[in-house]
Formats: sequence, structure tokens, C-alpha cells
Amino acid sequence: MTIAITGATGQLGHLVIEELLERTTPDQLIALARNTEKASDFAAQGIEVRTFDYDQPETLAPALKGVDRLLLISGNAIGQRIPQHTAVIEAAKTAGVPFLAYTSVLHADTAKSLAVAPEHVATEKLLAEAPFTVALLRNGWYTENVIDTAKQAAETGSLLTSAADGRQFAAPRKDYAAAAAIVLTAAEAPAATYELAGDTGFTQDEFAQTVSELSGKDIAVQHVSAEDHRAALAQAGLPDGVIDFLVSTDVAISDGELADPQPGTLSLLLGRPTTPLRDTLAPEFNA
Repeated sequence: MTIAITGATGQLGHLVIEELLERTTPDQLIALARNTEKASDFAAQGIEVRTFDYDQPETLAPALKGVDRLLLISGNAIGQRIPQHTAVIEAAKTAGVPFLAYTSVLHADTAKSLAVAPEHVATEKLLAEAPFTVALLRNGWYTENVIDTAKQAAETGSLLTSAADGRQFAAPRKDYAAAAAIVLTAAEAPAATYELAGDTGFTQDEFAQTVSELSGKDIAVQHVSAEDHRAALAQAGLPDGVIDFLVSTDVAISDGELADPQPGTLSLLLGRPTTPLRDTLAPEFNA
């Protein structure tokens, strides 16, 4: 069985390959990367490396020749994902790939505020019409996404948020990568939708408390409306795109879109509890 991973040199892709190497052999893996030079460490381990650029559709199908299972890691160019993902899906059809797993977002089909959701929904619709078997890996928020916020809060002693008392069920990339590797190497790979998130959620007040305990700094949480949040970020000089992303994320948290009403799917796949927030943040303050 040959397994290929798109975006192999990215943060998630690299971790997926590390997890796959614990479950299969290098000769069964193909690392697909836009810049193959960045995949030299894979090649050194005996993994085949193929050029794979989402923005060059005509080159994609040949790169998928002989692939039995494909992991499509969503592109990081927000606003360009739909044409990029379409190109990969069409290439998978042409190459006759029988199984594709896609990294979507938690409860994509019901999310209304989360800025990244619409492109995932559009991709899921394309996959629903595809001739191959599809597994949707609907990943929750990555804990690493809040590291910079934690550092800033510790430095300034303040956390500005419009997330109210919403909870987010986050897990580190390594947990999601392990889940992807498990799905990709399963004896049978059925069509399925996996809602993947951390076992327990945290509010912004709980997040601030954790950061305070780790950093030894008092942190005051400032709860504001989305409008006031946007105005404060604009006054701080942040670009409009960054402001839109930050505020929409907080609104999504407030609306419960980054919470998992029935957590446990990720830990069930892993066969262990998901990694707590504290474990991801602690190294940032103990260096």
C-alpha cells in the first residue's frame, strides 16, 4: 500500500510522516512537496519525494501515479484554497486514487462565524461528488495557534478578547497528525467523518489563568464586544486581514464553533487522552 501526503514539508505534514514512519515503512510513503529540497530529510530516510504544487494543476496527476491512499492537507493560502483543492481532487480522479483523506475543520458544516470554514465546506462538497472513498478529518483548533497570544499576554499582563465565555477544544498538531496516520494505515479505510478535538475545552479566563501560572505573571482578561475588539486591534496598527481573522475566531469561540459537544473521537483514535493545553504552553515559559 502506497500512502502520499501533500504539503509534506509543512508543520502538520512533517508530523504526519513522522507518525506514519512508526506504523509503516519508508518505501510505502511518498512525500509530496512544492519545494523538494525542503524534503531532503525524507529522501535520506528512503521516502520517495515528488514535486507537488497546488498552483500547477497539470503536474499533479502524474505525481499521484500508483498512490493507494492520499492525505490532502488543506492549503495555507486562505482565499486560494478552493481552486487549489479542486486541482488536487481532479488529479486524484485522473490518477485513479481509491482513497483520500482531507484535513477540514471541526463541525465545518455548521460553522457560521469561523473565517476558514467556507473554503473547507466547499472542498467537502467537491469530495462528496468524487468517485473515490473519502475520510474527512475535521480538525479542531491547533493548540500552537494560541502560543503567541499566551506570550503576549504574559508580556503585557493583559488579554483582550471578544470570545466571552465560549470554550475551545484544542489539541496540538502532533495529536492530529497521529490521528491522520492511524486512519491512513488502517486495515480498512471506510468513508467516514471524524470530528477531532481536544478532550476538554478552555475559556479565555481559564487560558489566562494557565498562562499566569506558567509565566508567574498576573494577567487581566478584558472582555469586549466584537466591534470594540476590532477597533482596539485597528488602533494597534494590525492589518485588516489579521483583524478579521482574530475577531472572527473569537466570535466563533463565543458561538461555540470551536467546541466539541461530544469530545472523545480524537482520543479514541489515539488510544490515549489528548495533550492538555498546559503541556503545549509549558516549554514556552520554561526555556
